[in-house]
Amino acid sequence: MTRSAPLFAAALAVAAVSPGAAPAFAAAGADIAAAYARARIAEAAGDLSTSTRAYATALDAAPADVALALRAYREGVRGGDMALADRAAAILTARGVAPNDAGLLAVAKAAQAGDLPAARTAVAALGTGPMRIFAPSLKAWIAVEARQADPLSPLDAPGNDVVARRLARETRALVLLATGQTAPGLAALRAVLGNDQAAQDNRLAAARLLVARGESAAAETLLTGDAPAIVALRARPEGRDASLAFGTSHLFARVASDLALGAPGPMSFALTRAALRADPRNDRARLLLASALAKDGALDAALATLAEIPGDSIHARAAAAGRAQLLAEADRPVDALAAARAAAAAPDATSSDIRRLADLYLAAGEGAAAVPLYRSLVERAGDAADGTDWLQLGAALDRAGRWPEARAALERAHALSPDDPLVLNYLGYSLVDHGERLAEAQAMLERAAARRPDDPAIIDSLGWALHRRGQSARALPLLERAAAASPGDPEVGEHLGDLYWQAGRRYEARYAWRAARVEAEGDVAARLDRKIADGL
Repeated sequence: MTRSAPLFAAALAVAAVSPGAAPAFAAAGADIAAAYARARIAEAAGDLSTSTRAYATALDAAPADVALALRAYREGVRGGDMALADRAAAILTARGVAPNDAGLLAVAKAAQAGDLPAARTAVAALGTGPMRIFAPSLKAWIAVEARQADPLSPLDAPGNDVVARRLARETRALVLLATGQTAPGLAALRAVLGNDQAAQDNRLAAARLLVARGESAAAETLLTGDAPAIVALRARPEGRDASLAFGTSHLFARVASDLALGAPGPMSFALTRAALRADPRNDRARLLLASALAKDGALDAALATLAEIPGDSIHARAAAAGRAQLLAEADRPVDALAAARAAAAAPDATSSDIRRLADLYLAAGEGAAAVPLYRSLVERAGDAADGTDWLQLGAALDRAGRWPEARAALERAHALSPDDPLVLNYLGYSLVDHGERLAEAQAMLERAAARRPDDPAIIDSLGWALHRRGQSARALPLLERAAAASPGDPEVGEHLGDLYWQAGRRYEARYAWRAARVEAEGDVAARLDRKIADGL
């Protein structure tokens, strides 16, 4: 697999604003200070519309403050307020302290307008800093836009930087295809393709260029596999004309994709915003931007970004899945279920869409609703269904109160994956919980614990099995370990409290139950309330 992300991350490291750097406008008036305070509070809360407006107000009143301009620039880029970002960048450029990535926004602006003189000036201004890695590829796309006789010449000497050379090789393949040199273009593309996300992005870009030239058959050779975007473009071929805007946007989004593997930083936002500035139709850049915003605490802005992706986009499936995932991670189960239902009900819904909905139902305690979904996934997989598929179906059946069917599904999972600690744990604990084959269940849990000795759920299961078999002295230290490793797990805390009570340690039992009650819900919470009040 191609592993270029660390290279890009190192090459594009941009100095962060010093946490101690603060604007020097305090003496300028309380109104300015108040605007700055609003901006910082909104920035921390992910309220991008408020933060950018407040920074703009503060910058109006203190346009010479470099620290303020730098913060305004960063938040303008993050929040998509290009007017604010441009204004702040101009202030910083005039003082000779503009961030390196400000040049990418200038290139993108010229590319979107098709302004070749401005584009050449902006690319030249990238200079010898970290952004120079983009220069050869950008010059090639400028040459394509200008209809130069040899648009490949800027790629002949990309310098000694390994990242610049990698980008130049990828751009060479796309430029060959864009200029009608299909056979050498396909050969050059295949020479740089790995099996990572960058390969998929490059295949999609290449296929779109070929479709625009009327070479659909050649495009189809690139559209293999079952990735949703590939499937969508294969079903609905959509061409894109070769242009500086297209090439610039693809280039920036392609690098942003590699950086997306880590935590979002200024460069992630600069690249995705620049990609969208150059080509507002780049929905791949929107997906990357939404992911970065969500990771950075701006959930509403992330959801709004996903909503901008139209239903006929090749990235619409990813947008729908992303919306459901973000809502689930934000602990908004009702909204997450609604989004997941819509995605799973679509005519082109994938197995991933169905599995996501089933998982959300299971997490919400709606096992009965999850059963038909998991069963459909097992049926889709046929003979290829593995232990995980049957484990999920068994868990749903168990939660739905259909234990005999659940046991059969779990035993099928065990037969397919006899050494999987998750399968061993679920089947072993379920047998204990139903009072069946306790010795066999204990053996399963001991094998699971041997494979995952630090997993608190498995430690708890084994301790509970020992307790149910009358070996409470052996069980208690295991349950204490599990509770220490997973203090917020209601089930673990309840088990520990039960053993303490039976050992006559009433105060400790109630303490354990109260700790378990904090995260407990529904029937579990009611049962813990009774135990706290009345004991066992």
